[in-house]
Amino acid sequence: MTPHSLAFYLDVITSGTVLGAKPTSSPDEVTAILGSDYSENSFDDHSMWRDYGMAEFFWCRESLEHPWAGHHFTLQVHRLSWSGGVVNTSIRKRFGRFDRHLRFDKLERLLARRGVHMEDVPDVNAPEYSLHWQPAAQVAVMVSRAPENWASRRGNARSGDVHAIYSPMSAETVAWHRTRYGTRPE
Repeated sequence: MTPHSLAFYLDVITSGTVLGAKPTSSPDEVTAILGSDYSENSFDDHSMWRDYGMAEFFWCRESLEHPWAGHHFTLQVHRLSWSGGVVNTSIRKRFGRFDRHLRFDKLERLLARRGVHMEDVPDVNAPEYSLHWQPAAQVAVMVSRAPENWASRRGNARSGDVHAIYSPMSAETVAWHRTRYGTRPE
């Protein structure tokens, strides 16, 4: 993996933004940062998301008369195992080439060197996935923990690969996970 792409992930996890686009940013603000090359999706008049390749941003609103309010973003890191071409042009111009796999152990070591520590969070998807939280930026990282033969059927993922990074994940959500799934094996 190139140092530049690792710098991208470190920035997202420590800042809680994608190139400065926050989970609460408006659709126009995100497009100003990531560009107009996206697919727009919606199930109804109250929710919408834009797929910028690896990065997806989600919004909701009360009614057609209300503006879109930012809800969250997700980096679908697992998509890299299928194609390195899923990285948004704005991200690629700034950070360069991205490897097809992001190893969580390497990412966690680099974060620790910067004084940023991830907390383990029990999750409904255990033991196939583990969930880790960076409280200061309210960012969660989901990691594949499934056996190689299981994970390989899902886009060439390997056990220990980062599956997704998303924000926000609040302290209240983490507390709920710990209450609800705290007894599940990791």
